[in-house]
Amino acid sequence: MRASSILALRALAAILLALLAVPAPAQQQQNHIAAELVVSAPPKSGETVDIALRFRPEPGWHGYWSNPGDAGYGMTLDWSLPAGWQAGEPQYPVPHRLVIAGLMNHVYEGEYAVIVPIAVPEGAAVSGTAPLQVEANWLACTDEICVPEQATLSATWPNAVDAGTAQRFDRWHAALPPLLDSMASFAIADGKLRIAIPLPASLVLEKPHVFLSNEEVIDYAAPQAFRRDGDLLAAEIPLRANPKAAEQVSGVLSLDAAGNGVTFAANPGEVPTGGTLVAGEGNAGMLAPLWLLLGGAFLGGLILNIMPCVFPILSLKALSLARAGESQRQARREGLAYTAGVMLAVLALGALMLVLRAAGNEIGWAFQLQEPGVVVALLILAAAITANLAGLFELPSISVTRSGEPAGAFATGILAAFVATPCTGPFMAAAMGAALLLPWWQGLLLFGALGLGLALPFLLLGFVPPLRRMLPRPGKWMDTFRKVMAVPMGLTALALVWLAWRQGGVGFAISGLILSIAAVQLFMYWRRGFVPVAIRAAVIVGMVAVILPQTYEPRAQSRATAGIIAAQPFNEAALAEARASGQPVFVWFTADWCLTCKVNEGV
Repeated sequence: MRASSILALRALAAILLALLAVPAPAQQQQNHIAAELVVSAPPKSGETVDIALRFRPEPGWHGYWSNPGDAGYGMTLDWSLPAGWQAGEPQYPVPHRLVIAGLMNHVYEGEYAVIVPIAVPEGAAVSGTAPLQVEANWLACTDEICVPEQATLSATWPNAVDAGTAQRFDRWHAALPPLLDSMASFAIADGKLRIAIPLPASLVLEKPHVFLSNEEVIDYAAPQAFRRDGDLLAAEIPLRANPKAAEQVSGVLSLDAAGNGVTFAANPGEVPTGGTLVAGEGNAGMLAPLWLLLGGAFLGGLILNIMPCVFPILSLKALSLARAGESQRQARREGLAYTAGVMLAVLALGALMLVLRAAGNEIGWAFQLQEPGVVVALLILAAAITANLAGLFELPSISVTRSGEPAGAFATGILAAFVATPCTGPFMAAAMGAALLLPWWQGLLLFGALGLGLALPFLLLGFVPPLRRMLPRPGKWMDTFRKVMAVPMGLTALALVWLAWRQGGVGFAISGLILSIAAVQLFMYWRRGFVPVAIRAAVIVGMVAVILPQTYEPRAQSRATAGIIAAQPFNEAALAEARASGQPVFVWFTADWCLTCKVNEGV
């Protein structure tokens, strides 16, 4: 089809969709956040009367503060007022934080009211004033979707103050953070916004947090640090990339989780650098020091070498050095090539994780095991390595027993790093979790430390001759040892069969097992020159590969049978109902491939 025809069809489809999307005038979708306009008192000439916009979100939905944070947008109001009457700035209660996919949102999940002062000019005729009216637009969101909503709100002016209405306004006014009577000061240096807020030293701070009114200045999700210096509270907040310039900053200092806070305004000035740390952890945030995380990642890489999916590859590759009697130069080349293969595979996987994380995906180390196709591919690879160790055939270019060829050592390093991902466990949880929270270059350093730890044993064998001399002398026992090493790799293959069963059911697991066996037979017979048998194996591989997706049936979520708290399968409705109850909610994420999860469940 010509490009012009494709463009024409796309344009026609867009027009049809636009026409279908126009709602009928009589059909108006009900808002997920109900809004109501409430008047506190009758208007008086020359005075100010407070108007409240009362919002009531449905369970699971939330509205936004004036500065919504990393996502969303604030409310807009278009008032219809008599000539000379003026609507002031909306006054919001203290919001709370909601982090979704690493994005910080400033939200309200329960009922809340926004107060707007209406100034009545001196000498204005207030009797017979037309009903108050405003066009309001806001954003309503759940943790997954957002819907722009709007309403035309109106209210008639009362003839007198109603006692019930007065009580409601008293409650709504009490929720507003009062404005400090002293100016704060702020300074920007070293990539951080530092604000000195005048606050009595006797005031108790439980969980302080600064909600800045200025948009696109700070990194909303970054940890904030607070230090006391007498009657000054110094807040330190990391800036966002390319922050907007600000001649003055203002916002709300939340004092605790109960919704108490104060409003501040700050001009440029000096901010104390000392003081006592009262909240936050300064530059380190909530993470351990980088050197400690690097050490943990390095140690985790070392431990991976004794896992059942890596140890057979490493041990046989090491013994191949002793069997070949290579020169010092050749041993070093193999050690460097193996290390390069490991580092390339680990850094590539880490970089992919960081890119996906930046795009808003919730992922972690070994995230690829969420995909059934990757599990089957790993099963085929584990089965092929098992058959190779058992002596059924030799891999042409990445044989784990071949020596003397840097290309083979490089490919073996990639293989070792790739098959190591299902074997990672709780000893790597902290370091790999931190890699997804730190700046990208620090995250890559952690992955590099992991790769170096994984590659170090073979690298040392290549560069330290005494270590190679400590290896057993070559002999017939090496063939026996090789076959013994097929056992742990075979157990890894069986574990992947179990994982395929857990993900896609019995049919999917059996199909994956048949596919892996047929693939091994295909390669084995092809290497031996048995062309007719290899053709039959190829047919089986093709048939099973086509049938495999059809056998996949996601397993139903299982209910926890034992625990301190009774659990139930997850669904959106149950989560919304639990959160609406006002009780703490614990959402339990787990995976059958996640060894860290299994350890947590056990203890």
